Amino acid sequence: MQQLRWWKSRCKKHPPDDIHRAGELAELRLEKLSRAAGRENGWHVFASVRIPDPADGGRREIDLVIVGGNTLLVVEQKHWAGRFEINDDDEFVQYRNNGTEHNHSTVAERIARKARMLNKIHHKRMSLKDTNSLDVRVIVAMTHQKLEWPKIPDDFQQEMVDEAGFIKILESTTPGQVNEDLLQTVQGFSTWDEIELHGGLTLKGDMIQLGLGSGIDEWFKARNEDLVVQTNHKRSIFSLFNKTPSQVKLVHGSKNIEATLAKDLHLEMHVVGEKTRRLVAWSNINKVFVSKPPAKWGGKPSSRRNKV
Repeated sequence: MQQLRWWKSRCKKHPPDDIHRAGELAELRLEKLSRAAGRENGWHVFASVRIPDPADGGRREIDLVIVGGNTLLVVEQKHWAGRFEINDDDEFVQYRNNGTEHNHSTVAERIARKARMLNKIHHKRMSLKDTNSLDVRVIVAMTHQKLEWPKIPDDFQQEMVDEAGFIKILESTTPGQVNEDLLQTVQGFSTWDEIELHGGLTLKGDMIQLGLGSGIDEWFKARNEDLVVQTNHKRSIFSLFNKTPSQVKLVHGSKNIEATLAKDLHLEMHVVGEKTRRLVAWSNINKVFVSKPPAKWGGKPSSRRNKV
């Protein structure tokens, strides 16, 4: 019965949510397009950058931070379908094709606030008092090709572009020699940790521990690079009789660790949007990505609820 339960756990599929999956694919597409479009002009692209928020001790995510010369592009991507409008309170209201509507509040002001926080972090790190020393551009990129746009208010403070317009910025702007101190600041931030489950569902958040034994957990806490963990699960009916149907490979820089997975092992993660930590069975997992620990100015993972 234990072998049967273990086999069922390995075979259970966790399909992704279609709406979130479409958004994730759009984010990945824009990241790849940005890297290709910005390479010739010397733009450096960072995706899912997480910066500390002094207001509550947590961290906030920025979809794209792009560094070129002395310029900082702080980008919020939205892949909305249907149409949207901006009301008198600068709130973005989306009207979906299925007849529903959703108030996304002050999307542009939220990303502008993140840009101000990022700018302040850099100047504090460099002990610079002139917070206008960087050219900071706040951009909202609406990437769905069939989205209907309203007239953008003339006094709207943030830049609003579609996907083609955003790529044009990178292709047509030559920012000059990169500010190495600014580049180092952005490189000091981490991104989300991710778990890919069998079936395609991806969980994002902060990894607490791998749960692969005390030795590996201690090594995990001391690492200083990104970590990729790949599993290999046997799922055929014949694997019911295999006492070692699951293997795991940890890739950390140039080092690899391979091991056999025992049944009933779990990792622990603080998933985005959830109040308590979650245990995830290794038998459900295809792949894990754990971001490098942030630099001291990048902030430590908070015990508070993760936010974007």
